[in-house]
Amino acid sequence: MTDSDAQSPERDRPASPPTGWRRWSRSVRLWVVVALSTVVLTMLTSTFVMQPFLIPSGSMEGTLQVGDRVIVNKLAYRFGGEVQRGDIIVFDGTGSFVAEDSDPGLLGGLLRTAGAAVGLAQSSETDYVKRVIGIGGDRVRCCDDQGRIEVNGEPLDEPYLYPGDQPSNVMFDIRVPEGRLWVMGDHRSDSADSREYLGSPGGGTVPEDKVIGRVELIGWPVDRWGWLRSDHG
Repeated sequence: MTDSDAQSPERDRPASPPTGWRRWSRSVRLWVVVALSTVVLTMLTSTFVMQPFLIPSGSMEGTLQVGDRVIVNKLAYRFGGEVQRGDIIVFDGTGSFVAEDSDPGLLGGLLRTAGAAVGLAQSSETDYVKRVIGIGGDRVRCCDDQGRIEVNGEPLDEPYLYPGDQPSNVMFDIRVPEGRLWVMGDHRSDSADSREYLGSPGGGTVPEDKVIGRVELIGWPVDRWGWLRSDHG
């Protein structure tokens, strides 16, 4: 065998990628892992603990403005905590405020879930934000001789009402069933709330098991940042 027939070890060995390429590839993989981990952690937190919620309408003005991003505490009622009058809640209106949830499709559902996780979209078109006025067993009526809403015969002091609004321009008198809630927006003249569905099953009340969580604070815009307190009238 001649020298020309011999196989050189250097000739058989595959060329190694440049050192710079390996470093860049490793860096890309690291950032992909970090990004995916961040997305998964954000979505898990949003699903089970705290969720940003985009305020889509003026029904809670002037407490909440259109475009506010609020933080919803999903654990507020999970471990023995009870919904109280005055709490601002986010709930699923399916079966009380709307007949059934619309199906956005697989892609639409994924995009909506991702947007909701960072407060850029509603998690569902059937999610609502309102203030709790009556809980199970309460008699809620409108109105007394001074135009105030009464709960169990006691008039409500409602400093959160939108300036110029009356407590209600709809007359009602309802006993809230156990396990359900009577909810209203702070901007009474611009809120489709329990009063709107008096003739529906449940008489406009919302099942407690449809409550997603309690609104705790305004996170965005920064000039409106602040904690929200429940006002129990």
